[in-house]
Amino acid sequence: MIGIVDYGAGNLRNVQAALDRLGLPWAPVAAPRDLDRVERLILPGVGRFGAAMSRLRASGLVAPLRDFARAGRPLLGICLGMQLLFEGSAEDPEVEGLALIPGRVTRLLAERTPHIGWAPVEPRGPRTSALFHGLPERFYAYFAHSYAAPPEAHGAQALTTCPPTFVSAVRSGETWGVQFHPEKSGALGLLIVANFAGAAAEPFRGGASPASRGPGPTRARARRVGASRNEGLRARRVIPCLDIKGGRVVKGVRFRDLRDAGDPVERARAYDRDGADEVCLLDVSASQEERRPLLALVERVADQLSVPFSVGGGIRDLEEMRRLLLAGADRVSIGTAAIDDPGLISRAAEAFGSQFVIVSIDALRRGAGWEVTSHGGRERRGVDVLDWARRVERLGAGEILLNAIDADGTRGGYDIPLTRSVARAVRLPVIASGGAGGARDLARVLLEGEADAALAASIFHDGDVSIRGVKEALREEGVAVRL
Repeated sequence: MIGIVDYGAGNLRNVQAALDRLGLPWAPVAAPRDLDRVERLILPGVGRFGAAMSRLRASGLVAPLRDFARAGRPLLGICLGMQLLFEGSAEDPEVEGLALIPGRVTRLLAERTPHIGWAPVEPRGPRTSALFHGLPERFYAYFAHSYAAPPEAHGAQALTTCPPTFVSAVRSGETWGVQFHPEKSGALGLLIVANFAGAAAEPFRGGASPASRGPGPTRARARRVGASRNEGLRARRVIPCLDIKGGRVVKGVRFRDLRDAGDPVERARAYDRDGADEVCLLDVSASQEERRPLLALVERVADQLSVPFSVGGGIRDLEEMRRLLLAGADRVSIGTAAIDDPGLISRAAEAFGSQFVIVSIDALRRGAGWEVTSHGGRERRGVDVLDWARRVERLGAGEILLNAIDADGTRGGYDIPLTRSVARAVRLPVIASGGAGGARDLARVLLEGEADAALAASIFHDGDVSIRGVKEALREEGVAVRL
């Protein structure tokens, strides 16, 4: 039985879904007595180091977790869960960690922070045992973080070089940590989870991975989906967008004349299979109709995807964000609510971590510049886009979703000057949206527009191109992508 620590600071549903796909039994661990019924333990984490440790203390789990690990029982920390294994973190210097691994976590000094997206993981040693049994020498995994263990950290098992270089996996005895999200890293991530599930027996002694014998990914499949040609770089992301209205996928031009484009769960699952790096769900009418996000739909999508997905539309407060996190959303996107209450950005970043918070900016050309709009581009807000982008960065946003209203749905290409201007104005990663007509448009906005990711809808919904075909074309253009 695999325990999943439930302390209000992790995306449990996605870890649960990964174990379900592998046919592995799990149980939530919310109190010390729950540890008695599990053989191994997963410690997930989303948010701030200090807040997470506070919740662990409130649950009475700090000492029992230390005892569990020090008794040689297998434990795996994921993302923030890995950072909690150390003695402390620069994010909250006064807070003591679990101290299962010597050393402290430091802030990433990267060109773009938070570090969000797919990056190469390079195991440092034999891959014939433990977590990396059956994986390629180098593979891409999904990250979303601003802090990490430095390269010289004790027990480093894998490094990631983007730059900067940081530890992406660590081990001390039977305690493991991974800075990436294996539950959101596709077939390779599932293989890592499967290896950990057998951590008390075969994989740690060099035996066959359980994933090679049962459900889930095989080692042959793992070899086929390793890193791309540009292996030393963080991959640029291709993100299909599902605009949702009335529980269905819709698409129009400049958010008008919407037409039905299918079932969102089926669409999301198909895009996952086709190689999407993320999926974006936008409830396009939620703000106008003043209703809550579609939690039931989010849960259904979370059960099906092996890659991350974000949710936007109608999100107005921290409680709604928390419900979406618990339903399985990896990140949330706020637009109208952020304009009406900019402090919401800071409060969300404090509660869930900057990497969880995307601010959506709908930009409408005005003279030589661009103006912020809301409610699907229907209301002008009298705010300059570049000024607003800089402000949301100061407030703690983790990423900007930049939609060119003038180009949306036209297939005439992204607004390159707009995207480049915003990308140069901030150090946040920027997702370009609006106007994709083909692979060449995505290549231009990623290279000339300096975007970190390209979002598209119509070209994928209508079957004009496949995601896999677009990524092959991007690779030929010299764009680092995950294949």
